[in-house]
Amino acid sequence: MKVYFLGTGTSQGIPVIGSQHPVCFSSDAKDKRLRVSVWVYDEQNSVVIDCGPDFRQQMLRAQCPKIDALLFTHEHADHTAGLDDIRPFNFKQGDIPIFAHARVLANLKKRFDYIFETENKYPGAPSVVEHVVVQNIPFTVGTWSIVPIQAWHGTLQVFGYRIHNFAYLTDVSFIETSEIEKLKGLKVLVINALREEKHHSHFSLQEALDFVTLIQPEKCYLTHISHSLGFHEEVQSRLPKGVSLAYDNLEISIEL
Repeated sequence: MKVYFLGTGTSQGIPVIGSQHPVCFSSDAKDKRLRVSVWVYDEQNSVVIDCGPDFRQQMLRAQCPKIDALLFTHEHADHTAGLDDIRPFNFKQGDIPIFAHARVLANLKKRFDYIFETENKYPGAPSVVEHVVVQNIPFTVGTWSIVPIQAWHGTLQVFGYRIHNFAYLTDVSFIETSEIEKLKGLKVLVINALREEKHHSHFSLQEALDFVTLIQPEKCYLTHISHSLGFHEEVQSRLPKGVSLAYDNLEISIEL
């Protein structure tokens, strides 16, 4: 199984519009981050988790040929605003299955009502098949069984996802003990680490590292990174063994 990091930045991306922060002027490609998303695939299956406003650009540069399912962590715009750009996949494949909490699906229906229209739908509009994700109920995409991991983004419920021995969680500030048990025995964990300073709805760097110590995956990649965390190479040099900053276009392989 391969994991391709489509984007590793926060809701504003890096560089931030109008920012004078030094990281926003970095010439290192690893300091340039689109909105957070991953593509997980093997020879039979192809799943994208979240589709933010950079979705089209991400699909083009990753050369993703198909999407068997689109999984949503939550409804914030940096995770959902690219939904209209699934159209080329619709033209090739037909309706695209989407998986999300019922609350998230309701939100998408308000913002993208034309996608969910059932009468007099505009020709060429995207089409989806809705699937409600429920806590403690795994679901299947292709040959994969996917386990939802409930977490909290401040006071907002979010879902992470475990596929075999890989788990992806972003926009997390708290995870209950019962959900943490579902993350044991991982080969690779991806978790958010916004910045050094504490944040009300995201893990700080130290909180993310403490979480890694608790879970003890073989390898961890940090994502949803803001410019205020610092330059990629400088931060990477301070991380413990087995923990790395993810960066856009990083691709890793995981043995199932």
